[in-house]
Amino acid sequence: MTQLFSPLTLRSTTFENRAWVSPMCQYSAHEGLIGAWHLVHLGSFATGGAGLIMAEATAVTAEGRISIGCPGLWNDEQVMAWRTVTDFVHTQRSKIGVQLAHAGRKASTMRPWDSHPFASADEGGWQAVAPSAIAFEGYPVPRALTTDEIDELVVAFAAGARRALDAGFDVLEIHAAHGYLFHEFLSPLSNERDDEYGGSLENRARFLLRVVEAVRHEVGEDVVVMVRISASDYTPGGWDIAESVELSRWLREAGVDLIDVSSGGNVASATIPLGPGYQVHFAHQIREKAQVPTASVGLITDAAHAEQILNDGSADAVFLARAFLRNPRWALNAAETLHEVISWPVQFERARTVRRP
Repeated sequence: MTQLFSPLTLRSTTFENRAWVSPMCQYSAHEGLIGAWHLVHLGSFATGGAGLIMAEATAVTAEGRISIGCPGLWNDEQVMAWRTVTDFVHTQRSKIGVQLAHAGRKASTMRPWDSHPFASADEGGWQAVAPSAIAFEGYPVPRALTTDEIDELVVAFAAGARRALDAGFDVLEIHAAHGYLFHEFLSPLSNERDDEYGGSLENRARFLLRVVEAVRHEVGEDVVVMVRISASDYTPGGWDIAESVELSRWLREAGVDLIDVSSGGNVASATIPLGPGYQVHFAHQIREKAQVPTASVGLITDAAHAEQILNDGSADAVFLARAFLRNPRWALNAAETLHEVISWPVQFERARTVRRP
């Protein structure tokens, strides 16, 4: 059996394969509420054989959304809407997770296809918050969070985790990457606080670790909890791989089951060396040095490449994003490319080219 199509068990959850759908913003919710688009979008990956489907960055408060079109999990109506999606995914033998998020200083935007970037109050916009009043390049200056507000957000993430389970999600991922709120706290380039949440690595990681501990306490010991991090700011004086390794050790000790390793997003002008698998080496270092399972992501499009990443011991699973957008049946096709026979939806059986001997 290939590594890509071998099962992976974390806690009490077994994933049928290691070809996973990365969370991808769709900007298609209304006041945090999803609809038919998300059912079809995420459902198509389930009929396409993905082992895990991660729903996009989903805010635990209304002000935590990236855009006015981003989804949430801060009320019961949102729970019921997500339940329609998770129920369908489960009929297809896939697992589904949600990325619990807060956009921090990169919040309150319009959708990418709108005529202007930032939402006014009349359009449903709000003032963004951050660890410090330092703007992301080209964005409005955010307001620095108070310590009381940080405490409130810890509670909000735990409540969001409970709602996620009520909505039927199998996996929870805390979004601490791509220049959003937790990454802003982690990086000294965006965190100039002089209290217990700024300065040393321990202090900059405190907020994230508090949230992880609160989420683990809320959901119990059986639920898989992941964290997505950006392994590097690609900028001198910024967040780097050495700090990512140390953070990953702490996250493992706090009850995190897998580190989803991405990079960048906190410095607009950073030069990122893009290329197939350009972030794999980060996942490999964290897996080896922090002794924690990892998933790699980033321009992984080829079945043989995905298989090699797993065979090399660089990661325990691979996340694909645009490759699944281009072809929601990527996993079914990858299995055929690797001459692996996996389960197909019965409605698709006539399309198989590789069958059991």
